[in-house]
Amino acid sequence: MTRPNPLRTLADIVRVQGSARADHAAILCEGRRVDYAALHRVSKQAAHGILAAGLRPGDRLAYLGKESEHYYELLFAAARSGTVLVPINWRLTAGEVEHILRDSGTSLLFVDSVTTAVAEKVAPDLPGLQIVPLDRPGAPGAGFTEWVSAYPDSELLIRARPDDPIVQMYTSGTTGLPKGVVLAHRSFFAVPNAMASEGLDWIDFRESDRSLIGMPGFHVGGLWWAVQGFAHGATNIAMREFTPSGAVELIRDLGVTTACMVPAMLRFVLAEPGVTKADFSTLRKIIYGGAPIAESLLAQCIEGFGCDFAQIYGLTETGNTVLCLPPADHVPGTRRMRAAGRAYPGFGLAILDDSGNRLPAGEIGEVCVRTPAAMVEYWNLPEATAKTLIDGWVHTGDAGYLDEDGYLFIQDRIKDMIIVAGENVYPAEIENAITKHPDVAEAAVVGVPDERWGEAVHAFVVPVAGRQPQARDLAEFLQDRLADFKAPLAYEFIDAVPRNPSGKILRRELRDRFWRDQERAVS
Repeated sequence: MTRPNPLRTLADIVRVQGSARADHAAILCEGRRVDYAALHRVSKQAAHGILAAGLRPGDRLAYLGKESEHYYELLFAAARSGTVLVPINWRLTAGEVEHILRDSGTSLLFVDSVTTAVAEKVAPDLPGLQIVPLDRPGAPGAGFTEWVSAYPDSELLIRARPDDPIVQMYTSGTTGLPKGVVLAHRSFFAVPNAMASEGLDWIDFRESDRSLIGMPGFHVGGLWWAVQGFAHGATNIAMREFTPSGAVELIRDLGVTTACMVPAMLRFVLAEPGVTKADFSTLRKIIYGGAPIAESLLAQCIEGFGCDFAQIYGLTETGNTVLCLPPADHVPGTRRMRAAGRAYPGFGLAILDDSGNRLPAGEIGEVCVRTPAAMVEYWNLPEATAKTLIDGWVHTGDAGYLDEDGYLFIQDRIKDMIIVAGENVYPAEIENAITKHPDVAEAAVVGVPDERWGEAVHAFVVPVAGRQPQARDLAEFLQDRLADFKAPLAYEFIDAVPRNPSGKILRRELRDRFWRDQERAVS
C-alpha cells in the first residue's frame, strides 16, 4: 500500500521541494525556467512583500492576468503569509472584476500588461486598493522581479494549517452575481491521499513528469492540477493562454508526459492542421473534465493521442475532483465510456430525491457528494452555503443516476448552469445584462448543443412594446458588460417568456427542442 503524502499545506510543498529538488525545473513558461530553489526563495520574498503592503493572515490579494510563473509564486507566497489568493479570470469585464475585488475585500492586486487597463478603470472606485504590475513595457516579469527583490529571503514564523483558507475562487451563480468559493489547503491533498491509501493509480504523479497545465489557473481544475505537479516535484508547463497549436508544440518539443484539459481543448488539439500521433509520443496520460464529453470524441482522443485517459468530475465547491473514470474503464464501445466515474476511497456519492431520500441504482435524482476537500464556505453568504453544504454533503445541482457498480451517469442539470468550453455560465447573469438594454422587456437564456464548444448560449428576448432591437445591437451592448464566453451566440425574439405560476422561467420549455435528438440533456 502506498503511503499518503506527508505534505499538508501548500507552504509545505515549497519548503520540501525547495530542498529536495532544488535544481529541478518547477515551472516552464514561454522559455523561462524557475527551479524549485528559486520558487522557494521568491515565494518567501513575496510573502514578506504581501505583509509589508499591510495585509495580515486571512486578508485577500488577487491575481488578474494570464498564466505565468508569477501566479504560482504568489500562490505559495500567500500560503507562507497566511493570506488568501483570489484568482480572477482575465477575460472578465471591468464591472465583473470590480465586483470580485469589492466582494472579496481585496487590498493588493497583481496585474499584467493585458489587464492593466481594466485595473486602472476600477481602481478609483476601490479606495485603498494597491496595484502591483507584473510586467514593464517590453520586459515581461520585470515589474514583479523588481518588487520581490526589495524583500528578504527569510522564513516567516506564520504556519498555515490544513483547514486554513488558501484560495477564494469565483463561480457564477443563479442570482446573477459570482460567489466566492473559499477553499482550504486540505482541498489540494485529499484526493491523492485517498488514492494512495488504496494503492490506486487512476491519476498518478511522478517526479519525472512534465505536466502541461491546460486549464487556466483561475479555474479550480487548472489550479488543482498544477498543485499536484508541484507536490510531487514534477516540472509544470504553464501556457500563457491556451491555443491548439501552442499545446501541440509544447507537448512535442518539451516532452510533455501528462496533461489536464477540457473536452473542447482535446477536440481542438486533434483538429490542428498537420498534427500526427507522433506529436504525442511522450504522453503517458491525459486527465480531462470540466464538461461532459461525447463518446465519439472520447474514442477519437484515445486513438489520436495514443495514451491513457482518466476523466474527473467535480465542482469548485468540492475542491475539484470527487469522482474518476479510471484508464481501465476507457474501452471504446462499452457503456462505461458514458460514465462520469466513481468515487475515490473514503468519498461519499449518493443520488437524492427532492425530499433528501437516497434513490436506488438506475433512478435519476440530484448528485450529492461527501468529500474531505469540500469548500469552507461561500464568502459572506451563509444562506447560500447552507443550501449547498447540507449535513456534510455537497449538493451539486446535477441530475444523474448510479449503476449497480457505483458509477455515476450525468443526465441533466437541476441548476440552470451552461458549460461553454469548460467555462461555467449562469443564465441569470446574462439575462440581467440583456434586460438593461432600453429596448428589452424580458430575456431568458438557455444552453443549446454546439459541436465546437459543447454548449452555446441562446437568448430569448421579449422587446419593449413598439420597439424591435436587432441581434447585432444587443451583441454590441453586451461587449463591455459580459466576458466574451458568456455572450449569446444567437438571439431569438419572442412575445413572452414562459413562466410557472410562481414566476419562475420554464427553461425546459425553451430548451427542449434543441436537445430532443440528443442522448442526454447536457453536452
